[in-house]
Amino acid sequence: MATVEMTFTPLPAHVRTARLVATAVARRSGVPEALLDEVRLAVGEACSRAVEVHQEHCPAEPVRVALTGAGERFEVVVTNTAAGGDGMAWPPQPVPEEDDVQVSRNGDGLSIRMSWPSGAPAD
Repeated sequence: MATVEMTFTPLPAHVRTARLVATAVARRSGVPEALLDEVRLAVGEACSRAVEVHQEHCPAEPVRVALTGAGERFEVVVTNTAAGGDGMAWPPQPVPEEDDVQVSRNGDGLSIRMSWPSGAPAD
C-alpha cells in the first residue's frame, strides 16, 4: 500500500478525523483488529499534542500525518513544525528506545514515528 499523507489546520476538531483516517488505513494495511484501538489512541495523542504546539507557536502551519502500510509494519509519522518555547520540551521524560515509537527533532519541530505489525493489505 502506498503512503497516505494528510495535512490539517491545527484545530482540535480535526484530530478526530486524523484518528478515523489512521484507523481505516491501519485496517486496510492488515493491522489486527485487537490493535486498532491502540492505533486510534496513539494517533489521537500525537495529533492533539501537535495541534497544541501549533496553536501556540505557528497557527497558520498545518499538522502533517503520513500513514504507510507497506511490508510487515504499519507506520504513522505525525510531524509538527512549531518553533521555540516550552511547548517543544516534549516528551517530558525520555522515551524508551523501542522499535515501535521514535521521537525526533525535525528542524524546529518534532516527528513522532509509531508502527504496528501488519499483514497483507485487504482487498
